[in-house]
Amino acid sequence: MHRPRLRPVAQMNDVRVCFFARLREVLGERELSVALDDESMSVAQLLEQLALERGERWAEALGDSRLVIAINQQVSSRDSRLKVGDELAVFPPVTGG
Repeated sequence: MHRPRLRPVAQMNDVRVCFFARLREVLGERELSVALDDESMSVAQLLEQLALERGERWAEALGDSRLVIAINQQVSSRDSRLKVGDELAVFPPVTGG
């Protein structure tokens, strides 16, 4: 499996990954820029790679199947493919009352 490269500043071949609410607090990151080595990869592949590179806390948080995923402001699934220039937003599970 190819390994996406994390960067502090977005480049032309990057995907912007944004974390929201409690997930942002747990991970200690608001936003990452991730370089894609291939033309596309799935959300699941990207999240798995981040979990492997960043450790147990990330693995636990990103492994939650209830996370809400959006690509370019459209609700998506973990099977959705990311392309260069996409914005991936990851939200913690939604609860209500």
